[in-house]
Amino acid sequence: MTKILFQSGALQEATADTVADFVFEGSSRLIGLGSSKQGGSLSRVLKRDGFSGKVGTLYQWHPAGGAPVRRYLVAGLGPRKQYRLETLRRACAAVARKLRTYPDRHLALPLAAGPGGAADAAEMARAGVEGVLLGNYQFTKYRTCIPKPSLSLETIHIIAPGGRKSQVEKGIREGKLAAEATNFARDLVSEPAGFLNPSRMVAIAKKVAKENGLACEVLEGARLRKLGMGGLLGVGQGSSEPPYLVLLTYRPRGRKARKRVGIVGKGITFDSGGLSLKNADSMETMKCDMAGAACVLAVMRALPSLAPPVEVVGVLALAENMPGGKAIRPGDILKMHSGLTVEVRNTDAEGRLILGDALSYLAKQSVDEMINLATLTGACVVALGPLCAGVMGNNQTLINRVLKSADRSGEMMWQLPLFEDYLYQVESDVADIRNAGNRWGGAITAGLFLKKFVQDSIPWAHIDIAGPAFLDDDTYHTPKGATGAGVRTLLRLLSDGNR
Repeated sequence: MTKILFQSGALQEATADTVADFVFEGSSRLIGLGSSKQGGSLSRVLKRDGFSGKVGTLYQWHPAGGAPVRRYLVAGLGPRKQYRLETLRRACAAVARKLRTYPDRHLALPLAAGPGGAADAAEMARAGVEGVLLGNYQFTKYRTCIPKPSLSLETIHIIAPGGRKSQVEKGIREGKLAAEATNFARDLVSEPAGFLNPSRMVAIAKKVAKENGLACEVLEGARLRKLGMGGLLGVGQGSSEPPYLVLLTYRPRGRKARKRVGIVGKGITFDSGGLSLKNADSMETMKCDMAGAACVLAVMRALPSLAPPVEVVGVLALAENMPGGKAIRPGDILKMHSGLTVEVRNTDAEGRLILGDALSYLAKQSVDEMINLATLTGACVVALGPLCAGVMGNNQTLINRVLKSADRSGEMMWQLPLFEDYLYQVESDVADIRNAGNRWGGAITAGLFLKKFVQDSIPWAHIDIAGPAFLDDDTYHTPKGATGAGVRTLLRLLSDGNR
């Protein structure tokens, strides 16, 4: 495993296989090497060759023989006025991906500041570490022929003045935790659905709880029936795999928790659409329909090391949506844990059914606020595109905190309204509510459905990650396929926002 360490000094004094540095678009002055001898030589080469400095671009330079460095990699940061921490993540990810092709063991990076020192040392170090570790991620478990190369680095040194040691080390630790948690979620979502079914997800959750000192409770079978969880049971009844509700609890050690927060993840380990069957193309990637649960489990796994001063209850609502002989039918009526009855208009609108039960159950666990994540609606992807999650809720203060945490994490999220005027779309003639409206405003009507199962007195936010949870193409530090969407935002929210 790669060690990431603080090193006091100047970048030109570093000895490594590769030294990476950064430059703004339209400039040839290097941030770390500056006007040093190496910096001057490299700046002249960049200017001569017309290196653009656009975000994600790289320039490689091999110094003359006898130099203590094998190569220099210069990563573009884009326009100086548009610089932000996400720019740094993307630049560091480009460096990591380039180094996959080399047998390098040691990398040196400067603590890259923005114009006027726009971010503190901890934040810069965190962003850099996240960029390297996220950018290097690959899921190769099942590749037996010609596996892609992976990073062979033994150490990464973050070079900065000695007076910033404590800040940089804090950023390194938090960045490493956030990136490793995100990559853990990516691993879960990347697993084939034939392997990662609800039962195996429960086993993994138990293992995570045992290894990290979390309390774990698993509700299944007779317990779910006694609790009247008609949504979770109904969705799962078409599969040979039973449904589960898993509760993981983190408690801060040695101090009283400032609040009790509940986070809920949709965990449909495979979504065929049920009897309202998806077409073949839409079904190909439906192993990703448990990305919300994967996010929650990854967050819970990281919390004991991050040690925020809040108690957190993580809930995984797990089921498989299959068209078996016992599957629910369009027109069936389910009685939910909250007591509400739901007409099933479309069995492919199943995520809101299992989340409805999970949210109403969590609301009774004395939580001060609740957040759920789900690959819930294609309509959200239509509205915001594949890279951006939609955020809705009943409390603007909580929504603002979610959006701020997302921005600091480099995850794209945008608030959508919950227009009460659209409630008519989920009204039923035969039950209290139905699980699907018409084609218009589908992300909003799904949010309105969930709101029915949340107590108005409890601040609640719903994050629809249907777009960014699973991508068709690589984008900077986010790979094609599973992305771990939401993990870094939740870790920020639970730590930075509650100190």
